[in-house]
Amino acid sequence: MTSEGRPVTLQGLADELGVHVSTVSRVLNGRDGEPGRAASGDTARRIRELADLRGYRRNPYAASLRTRRSNLVGVLVPRLSELVMATVYEGVEEEATAHGLSTFVTNTYDDPAVQRERIAMVLARRVDGLVIGDAHLDGAVLDDPALRGTSLVLVNRRDGRAAHPAVTCDDVFGGRLVAEHFLALGHRDVAVVAGPPFASTGVDRTAGFVERYREAGLPLPPHRIRLSGFDTAGGRQAAEELLRGPDRPTALFAVNDFAAIGAAGAARDLGLRLGTDLALAGFNDIALAAELPVSLTSVRSPSAELGRLAMRQLLCLIDGKPAESQQLRPVLMARASTGAPVGPPLG
Repeated sequence: MTSEGRPVTLQGLADELGVHVSTVSRVLNGRDGEPGRAASGDTARRIRELADLRGYRRNPYAASLRTRRSNLVGVLVPRLSELVMATVYEGVEEEATAHGLSTFVTNTYDDPAVQRERIAMVLARRVDGLVIGDAHLDGAVLDDPALRGTSLVLVNRRDGRAAHPAVTCDDVFGGRLVAEHFLALGHRDVAVVAGPPFASTGVDRTAGFVERYREAGLPLPPHRIRLSGFDTAGGRQAAEELLRGPDRPTALFAVNDFAAIGAAGAARDLGLRLGTDLALAGFNDIALAAELPVSLTSVRSPSAELGRLAMRQLLCLIDGKPAESQQLRPVLMARASTGAPVGPPLG
């Protein structure tokens, strides 16, 4: 506010500094890389200092009228309570903020009907684009006519038709990393808690694991692959089914850390010791993994970086430039839950 109680305006700042109002606008409202940001360093510094001194606050509504942009990005996730998606969203928000955009997130619970409702709600807010973290392999929801002409990028999951740019972990490679680790420890009898069938993360991680074991001459029988949720309850149920039989596996790969924690609970209740009676590995390497009573071997996925890169690709689309799908390489973090070798290396 001015001393008279009126809002501080771009024109008022320009008059006080003796520069054109467009120069002030570009310095205070432009995004990095825009031509208007080329005001001299001294001029830009004086503009920002005076704006801070006078208490200038950007008016996003006025800016949107000028640019026909809302500077708002919608983000769809299955559940923000999921630690991995919360970390992905932090990356999206961090990158958006660095470019002068705001974000908001909504949960879809991986329910196609809710996904469509949330898409309609987000588009009603006239967002500049969408970051979608709940894609299903069939891509059906992404065919919604309402999305035509909307800039969107997938994150963490891909759609099965590669119809949209996606920033993901190399999940197939991550599954292979776990298989390589189990093979090096001499495990022949292995099983997978595979996640839901509609999510590329679980499908691809399972595929990489199964493929590597097949290459080693040890194909997995179908009953050794159990679908589950990505939560502890799903992991526990699938692990109980896998571990109760007389031919129980000696090593178990859960395609999500929370499912792995559920599997660890099932193993405990069955009297099995992790790292001794059963090797267990998860995926994502959440912070909790290393702090469990028996630290969990897990594949580290760069979740925050996925969010940052997805936002950068979305900015390309918003600016009329092409966007590219990207895959980031994960890293295996071997810990106590997979224990010592049970035999000579295989495959």
